[in-house]
Amino acid sequence: MSGPELGLIINPVAGMGGRVGLKGTDGLNILQEARRRCARPAAQDRALAALARLREISGLRILTAAGEMGEAAARATGLDVTVIHHADQEQTSATDTASAAATMADRGVSLILFVGGDGTARDVLSATSDRVPLLGVPAGVKMHSAVFGTTPANAGHLAALFLARHPSARLRDAEVMDLDEDAIRAGRVSAHLHGHARSPYERRLVQNAKAGSVPGETESLDAVARQVAAQMRPDHLYILGPGTTTRRVADALGIPSTLLGVDAVLNGESIGLDLDEQALLRAMEGRETEIIVGVLGGQGSLFGRGNQQISAEVIRRVGRHRIQVISTVQKLIALSTGALQVDTGDPEMDAMLAGHLPVLTGPGRTTLVRVQA
Repeated sequence: MSGPELGLIINPVAGMGGRVGLKGTDGLNILQEARRRCARPAAQDRALAALARLREISGLRILTAAGEMGEAAARATGLDVTVIHHADQEQTSATDTASAAATMADRGVSLILFVGGDGTARDVLSATSDRVPLLGVPAGVKMHSAVFGTTPANAGHLAALFLARHPSARLRDAEVMDLDEDAIRAGRVSAHLHGHARSPYERRLVQNAKAGSVPGETESLDAVARQVAAQMRPDHLYILGPGTTTRRVADALGIPSTLLGVDAVLNGESIGLDLDEQALLRAMEGRETEIIVGVLGGQGSLFGRGNQQISAEVIRRVGRHRIQVISTVQKLIALSTGALQVDTGDPEMDAMLAGHLPVLTGPGRTTLVRVQA
């Protein structure tokens, strides 16, 4: 009896803009800028982490694109590979992603597993519609869609469950969202719903789409922000993660901030806006440092979604005990998995962060919340 066929698509440049402070890698100009800043590709490693979970599926066949779009990682994992697409040029494009996905749908694969971010999800959906289920391995800068596993390993585990027809891996309609990168770079959030994909679902293994603010939370967050600002210690560097929650801390200090960037504060003054990983590491030299982050609504992500500048190396140098998390109780209650998520790309760091972290939920109020990788 023949085994299942899995379509595999890797966006080789996915996520390259994250650590270097760009808000994505959509467009050749942005990709060139990411390379100029010495960005390092991560998609292959994340693909390998997912594919490792598929090796035990009997008779599994991988339909994929040549080279770094899937063939190399699948062969490195020891899987049975058939190449169904060759890129027309040295630099792969969204057209290659869509063409490969369309061919896979025409072949009737059981599932398309893609490695990338929201842009890749959008391209795959546009080529396949609802003809085949989709599941994303998170590797991009923007991952607001509900088609992604919480980590690469969890995406691979869910794909394996689905292909083995395990009853826990059922299908759901999952939102495919994408943000306007130009608007993000200008400090505006402009999200668009591109459609819904049929996608395998198991509550512990997949993320929800990003959710907006909860009505009525403004006063509580403002009070927490004022408390955090008032308790900042002299000569300590504070790294403020992106988002409206941490922006309130900057507002309480009366200093400028970037809505979707990572900023640095010292002695109540801004010493850097929209910093990348290397700029953060330089600012930290010789200084006691703390990280202040919010919780990504709907997903419960702390690190690895939109704040890749706060890399595993940055966190390692800061230390787990110097991470301050701010959230409302309502946002914590709404967490789909009941836990906060970390996906730094470094398994040792993710394991170090796992456990429980205190979360500031109001003035003088702290709640211990479980963190899982």
